[in-house]
Amino acid sequence: MRLKDKVALVTGASSGMGLEIARLFAGEGASVVVVARRKDRLTALVDQITASGGKAVAVAGDVTREEDVRSAVRTAVTTYGRLDIVINNAGLMDRMDPAADLDDDIWNAVIDVNLTGPMRFFRAAIPEMEKAGGGAFVTVASVGGICGGRAGAAYTASKHGVVGLAKNVAYAYARKGIRSNVIAPGGVSTEILTGKDLNEEGAKIYMAGTATNLRTGEPMEVARLALFLASDEASLVNGAVVTADAGWTAY
Repeated sequence: MRLKDKVALVTGASSGMGLEIARLFAGEGASVVVVARRKDRLTALVDQITASGGKAVAVAGDVTREEDVRSAVRTAVTTYGRLDIVINNAGLMDRMDPAADLDDDIWNAVIDVNLTGPMRFFRAAIPEMEKAGGGAFVTVASVGGICGGRAGAAYTASKHGVVGLAKNVAYAYARKGIRSNVIAPGGVSTEILTGKDLNEEGAKIYMAGTATNLRTGEPMEVARLALFLASDEASLVNGAVVTADAGWTAY
């Protein structure tokens, strides 16, 4: 019960890492607000959590819409009385396009989800955390936020950007009792590449380093790290970028 009496909001909770984070947090005592676009999957997740004795509520919404972000934060506060934890997990992969092949539609869509989306949740949630006397953000970025060769130009830029944003929040609000840390996963078995029309040449360029990837991770492995960073056990950890990549970036 490491999150007993805490209220946690998780974006991108309909599948993959977000779903496992929500289930794990609920099992550790948190009241969970799950946010994603796929309402049917959120409903199934809430039913599963409540059937196991946990507390959860679903908010169908898009991180690119300010009104949906505000609604999610408002739901947390009106339903559970406070907001202690936000997991910025929603993400969008690009087509592995290098810069010269990018079009504005792909660039804008990826930046809006991966960078502007977390910014909207920081902006909406920080005042509520200040009222509660503190809180914790965990932003799921990528090793693409550390290395230049793990995805296309738009994804890589968005993840580098959100790492800097999360560090800025850590610095600016530390005296308010608010922590902000980043997880940089390597390859993880999720749906992020499902159905993507990949640029084959771009994929060759940007994914050449996968030969050194020891193994693909599982969503629950990332969820356990998120649990630690969100909990009071990580009270001294602020502004950190923690890789979860089986040593991929060590090469």
